[in-house]
Amino acid sequence: MGDVAKGKKLFQQRCAQCHTVEKGGPHKTGPNLSGLVGRKTGQAPGYAYTEANLNKGIEWNDETLDVYLQNPKKYIPGTKMVFAGLKKQKDRDNIIAYLMDSCQDVPDTEKEAVQEE
Repeated sequence: MGDVAKGKKLFQQRCAQCHTVEKGGPHKTGPNLSGLVGRKTGQAPGYAYTEANLNKGIEWNDETLDVYLQNPKKYIPGTKMVFAGLKKQKDRDNIIAYLMDSCQDVPDTEKEAVQEE
């Protein structure tokens, strides 16, 4: 598993120009990623996905994110994501750790209970 803090820094450098992770955050060039983990491709409400994303039909988890982030256009041919990918496994592990921490669709009450512990 990767390092969440390193993943957050890498996300800010490589992803934040096109994506947000905050619940209720805006779409940019790419969709808001809140609730990404456990969701199928092409399902962020209010974002205009390509047919390729809508039809891929996989569920986002650490394994599918790893393959996708290595080469998005190879994994989902026809995606409009122009990002070339993260070739280093350590970089992908760190980003995925951050996304798993930041983008799971966990009810706010559960997050508050975890933070209070």
